[in-house]
Amino acid sequence: MTIAPPFEPLTSEVPVADPAPTGGSGPVQRSWPARLVRGRPEDPSWARPALLALLVVTGGLYLWDLGAQGWANAFYSAAVQAGTKSWKAFFFGSFDSSNFITVDKPPASLWVMELSARMFGLNSWSILVPQALEGVAAVGILYATVKRWFSPAAGLIAGAALALTPVAALMFRYNNPDALLTLLLVVAAYGTVRAVEAGRTRWLMLAGACVGLGFITKMLQALVIVPVIGLVYLWAGPPKLGRRILQLLAGAAAMVVAGGWWVAAVMLTPAADRPYIGGSQNNSLFNVIFGYNGFGRLTGNESGSVGGGRAGSSAWGPTGWTRMFNSMFGTQTAWLLPAALVVLGAVLVLTFRAPRRDRTRAAFVLWGGWMLVTAAVFSFAQGIIHPYYTVALAPAIGALVGMGAVELWRRRASWFARGALAAALGLTAWWADALLDRTPSWNPWLRGVVLTAGIVAAVGVLIVPLLGRGARRLLAVVGIGAALAGPLAFTIDVVATPASGAIPTAGPSAPAGLGAFAGGPGGGFGRGGAPGGFGGFGPRGTGPFTPPGGLGAGPPFGRGFGGGVGGGVPGQFGSRGPGGFSGSRPGGAGGGAGGLLNASTPGSALVKLLQADAGHYRWVAAAVGANTAAGYQLGSGDAVMAIGGFNGTDPDPSLATFERLVADGQVHYFIAGGGFGGGLASLGGRLGAGVGAAGGGPKESADSAAITSWVESHFSAKTVDGVTLYDLSAKV
Repeated sequence: MTIAPPFEPLTSEVPVADPAPTGGSGPVQRSWPARLVRGRPEDPSWARPALLALLVVTGGLYLWDLGAQGWANAFYSAAVQAGTKSWKAFFFGSFDSSNFITVDKPPASLWVMELSARMFGLNSWSILVPQALEGVAAVGILYATVKRWFSPAAGLIAGAALALTPVAALMFRYNNPDALLTLLLVVAAYGTVRAVEAGRTRWLMLAGACVGLGFITKMLQALVIVPVIGLVYLWAGPPKLGRRILQLLAGAAAMVVAGGWWVAAVMLTPAADRPYIGGSQNNSLFNVIFGYNGFGRLTGNESGSVGGGRAGSSAWGPTGWTRMFNSMFGTQTAWLLPAALVVLGAVLVLTFRAPRRDRTRAAFVLWGGWMLVTAAVFSFAQGIIHPYYTVALAPAIGALVGMGAVELWRRRASWFARGALAAALGLTAWWADALLDRTPSWNPWLRGVVLTAGIVAAVGVLIVPLLGRGARRLLAVVGIGAALAGPLAFTIDVVATPASGAIPTAGPSAPAGLGAFAGGPGGGFGRGGAPGGFGGFGPRGTGPFTPPGGLGAGPPFGRGFGGGVGGGVPGQFGSRGPGGFSGSRPGGAGGGAGGLLNASTPGSALVKLLQADAGHYRWVAAAVGANTAAGYQLGSGDAVMAIGGFNGTDPDPSLATFERLVADGQVHYFIAGGGFGGGLASLGGRLGAGVGAAGGGPKESADSAAITSWVESHFSAKTVDGVTLYDLSAKV
């Protein structure tokens, strides 16, 4: 038996498929319907049906029972409602149709949902179906991108890995901006691949335009992959160096135009003619771009945000290279991350001496750079970071695994390639076993199956020269199955379990490691507390990270974050399942006032009261914090003023402004509670050095507090459906 040397000679291009079959008059031509079903003539007969099956299954997973999600993130659903009522709210991304304040993100993702809601009416399906279709599109485009230089098999593995990443299933069934951002970045990668292949400027401009649109989707996060795109084309692009530089400048110009036109329009609009910029401390979009949604996420210096940091950690958990593997992030997107790292390193070694334009190396640098840079940003960010952000890693991990598996399998005559592929399989199986062990009571049989299949596949790869054709095919099936079984199981759980609130998480685990929010055993996020509860906090010090001041002490936080109804289960930071962040329970005590991250749940009597004489007021009510306001706005169908924006910490309106609006008869009711009430606002007072004080976390703004005090001292309170509100048209 002859074994190839570890570093076999390489060609500058990936082998091209066999030429299309020809007849007497030239290549066989297929009609458009035939190409749709059967693919290109040069493709294997199974490739297109397999792709269609992948897309159908992905669509089924992402569309299944979407109505059970309710309003999902009510904060964004309320903004969608506003955009269906007012084109001004549509353009600026206003939270309410009366255009008091915007959401704290750019509006591109809202535009897609708002157009759908304008066409099909405002409901869960019209809001969430576009998100699901964005997920299907991302899977399809990732397949096309990987297949182009590798093979249909590589594309299918990449697409399946993306589709079955738990956090991807979560986000493509949710109304946060991450779904559209992920799709746009995948299209940008496709444009980069086409540019490296053909040397055409238009493909770089497509990539740049998609990144620019990503910027008006989620601001600076979209720019994380820009250095990688530039490096790949600068190194592997076909033209001479000078032309490559000019082409990159053209791509940068497209990015600036696609992302800058909306910024310019907003900044050139007089403040009096537009809503307040949510998330800013000075009504400036630049403050949000470079602070709250920009560099503040890296440094932790985010005025008005939730949490703060200290060396080696942040209020959102420990920082460092292992962050993506910890109990907060690991089960979300890291199932195949070890395998992606192994195949990335192996293929870069194998292509070290390849020519400059080697496509294999260019592809691995592109996707590997995307993965490493994004993971580094998330791993060391001191500011706000949530587990669902890691959906941005899923396309890169999927691409690397798909390309790496096929490329190393193609080189399986080399002991180095076989060893790397076997290591990737074995490490994946071990890591899946470790992740599943974090929820030992959830389908415990799965651990043994995955670990056994992974070990068998790894050993099989090592001895593959001794196996026949049929055994090799079976080996491939076992290996892929072992790698995807864990994330598939978690994804099915995501589909079967409704999610709601501002910070959803994927899968059945309850990660203990949310920094300041670490709870007791099993702490961290988890499924949520008892129906209607936001989840209390476990005993101090029982999680892996205890913040200064000891956020996490049981009482007086039993009521949960934001003073929502219900107590939740101690030690959990509920985000999924009935209740969860939303604090919703059908009927029950007539709903609740909501809070920082859980939307309000108005009862029928309160909704009827808000709707009465709604036409006489610009805002039927005002409440501190956007999530408190969201439920009332969605329930009544009329604009509700979110005092202080999302967190209740934006300095708008001032007390004087609010007094004037009330005197002019523009606001009907003030709803008490919400914001940081019962939650973070009181941390400084209750814990001294806690997150609300020396810990660097937020407090309710002075303006919001002053407005609340003024209302309480000048108007009479009444309780409807368990909610305290003040009629601002009847001064005491």
